[in-house]
Amino acid sequence: MKMTIKLPKPRNPLVAPARARKAGAHAAHNPARRTRRSEKQNLNLLLSGRKRDGGDDA
Repeated sequence: MKMTIKLPKPRNPLVAPARARKAGAHAAHNPARRTRRSEKQNLNLLLSGRKRDGGDDA
């Protein structure tokens, strides 16, 4: 009589490195980019007519 042992499925070797990675913004601490983006957003608001030219009301 032969005895068969049922083995579990092998683990995916790519799961552990994928879970260890950290997600997030690239170079989010860059102050020059933050300033440029803020000015660009304000300009787009002015051009679209959603914001008046006076003051910071953001």
